[in-house]
Amino acid sequence: MPRHHHKNSAGGGSQRQLRVGETVRHALAEILAHGNVHDPDLEGHIITVPEVKMSPDLKLATIYVMPLGGHDADVVIAALNRNKRFLRGEVAHRVNLKFAPEIRFRIDDRFDEAERIEKLLRTPAVQRDLAPDSDDE
Repeated sequence: MPRHHHKNSAGGGSQRQLRVGETVRHALAEILAHGNVHDPDLEGHIITVPEVKMSPDLKLATIYVMPLGGHDADVVIAALNRNKRFLRGEVAHRVNLKFAPEIRFRIDDRFDEAERIEKLLRTPAVQRDLAPDSDDE
């Protein structure tokens, strides 16, 4: 039976990569939400997991995280990396894959980019360009 690799138009990978990434994301979000990781640097932080990107062979999961409010991002990443082995094992128990993927953590900077765009849209020059022109009537 031939294998078909359908690429997502946004460049996010095959349907299988997207599906597995979403499954890993849910598993990790549940682990973090329930406080299963006992690390003093993670206590008191609510961590969102907006995206997980899987490599084509599904052996590497790049996990994008953001602590609520964006505070202590470097501390949170360091703590997650210290607990990487435990987290990989927990993900392996929850996600049915042939191999437990290696995991790496990255800060999700899409929030910062969105904020930067918002600020640009509020500048006087952009507001002037967006204002309806009364001369066109």
